[in-house]
Amino acid sequence: MAGHSKWKQIKHYKAATDAKRGALFTKLIREITLAAKQGGGDPAGNARLRTAVENARVNSMPKENIERAIKKGTGELEGVDYQEVIYEGYGPAGVALIIEAVTDNATRTVADVRHKMSRGGGNIGAPNSVAWMFEKKGQIFVNAGGIDEDRLMEAVLDAGGEDLRREDEQFVVTTAPADFHNVKSALQAKGMPVAEAELAMVPKTTVKVEGRDAETLLKLIDSLEELDDVQKVWANFDIDVAEMSKA
Repeated sequence: MAGHSKWKQIKHYKAATDAKRGALFTKLIREITLAAKQGGGDPAGNARLRTAVENARVNSMPKENIERAIKKGTGELEGVDYQEVIYEGYGPAGVALIIEAVTDNATRTVADVRHKMSRGGGNIGAPNSVAWMFEKKGQIFVNAGGIDEDRLMEAVLDAGGEDLRREDEQFVVTTAPADFHNVKSALQAKGMPVAEAELAMVPKTTVKVEGRDAETLLKLIDSLEELDDVQKVWANFDIDVAEMSKA
C-alpha cells in the first residue's frame, strides 16, 4: 500500500504523529463545523459529521468542544463561515497530490499552498489534473496484535468490506464509501480493535520514490499539513518505510 497509510507509518517511526494537539483540534473542529453546515447537526443522518465526530473522540476532544462546533455549523451559535477547497498538483518525482482544505479565506489558502508547493519542489495543477488517479474508499485500521487474520477476514466479508491486508502492525480494511460506517460498526461489535478509520483518496497506481526525492517529498507533505487550513494531503507515492525510518 502506498500514499496516506504509508505516510502514517513514516510519521509513527519518526515520532511525528500529526501536529501538536491544539493544531489537530483546530482541524477537527473545522471539519465538524463544515460537515454540520453541509448535512445538518445529527451524526446519525450525516455520515460525514459522524466520521468527524468519531475522529474527534478518538483524539480525546472534549464533548463540549464537539457540540459547540456542531452548533456553529448549524447556525445555532455564531461562527466562522468555512468552505471546502481542493487543490491538485505534483510533488517531487512526479508524485500526484490532492490537498483538501477547509478555510474562511480561499485567497489566503491558495497562496499559502502555492508557496509551500513552490518551495518544496512541487506545483499546483488544474482541477482534475490528478484526481482521476485516485478513488474514494473507506479505510479502517485494526491493530494486529492478538488478532487472527482469518477471523478478521471473515468478519470483513460478512460486513460487506472489499479487502483486507497487513501493513506493519496494523490490518487495513478497505470498503466502498457507502459501506464504510456499517463495516466499521460490525467490526467493533465483534471486538476488533479499530484504531482509526477514514474516507480516503486511494491511489489507483503508485510512483516509486527513493533517496533525496523521497526526503524532499515527505518534507513537502509535512509542510502542507502544517498549514492550519489544510485538512488532508493524499499522494500516490510508494516509499520503503523501513528505509525512511532510518533517516
